[in-house]
Amino acid sequence: MEEQFILRVPPAVAERIERLLNENASSSDDKSLDLSFPEDGRSGTFSIGDDHFPASLLDLPCVVESYKTYDDSCLIKTADIGQMIMVREPDDAAPDVIEYRHGLTPPMRDARKRRFRREPDLNPELVSRVEKDLLKIMAGGTADNVDILVLYTHVEAAEQEAGANKKAAAAPVTKDDAPQTVTNAGEADRSDSDESDDSV
Repeated sequence: MEEQFILRVPPAVAERIERLLNENASSSDDKSLDLSFPEDGRSGTFSIGDDHFPASLLDLPCVVESYKTYDDSCLIKTADIGQMIMVREPDDAAPDVIEYRHGLTPPMRDARKRRFRREPDLNPELVSRVEKDLLKIMAGGTADNVDILVLYTHVEAAEQEAGANKKAAAAPVTKDDAPQTVTNAGEADRSDSDESDDSV
């Protein structure tokens, strides 16, 4: 993978860059091309020849993939591009945001508002507290100010009841007061259905 960015320049500067790249550098009036960001990494200067233009590093609203081809039929992905350097005329105002609202093509105009889900409103203190708790848990400790509530699931409750039933079945209860049935050894037991009624 390569590291790439998009350079957006005014039309007059684009013609000079194209002439510098296509022609021999010695025959062109613009013999130097420079880009520097000395201050905060977001504001810089673009130089071509003796002219200097203000430049700003802006984040794109979405990642753009770039491809190259060697045979005009197979495309090979080379990079994911997430930033753009915008060169502007000296009299143009500098952007006051670090994220560019629009994408690179007309359908991506105002993409953050029209196409993407709204970012949730998060409390920064809550996020930092959760982050500290996660780091403590990963280090083997416990989180601060946490109420522990133990809940049994239906499966665990069923397993506990099954274990209690097994213990009860393993030790049957014998009753000593129950009468024992005594039968005559010579006679077979008779039931009510064996007796015949001769009165009919």
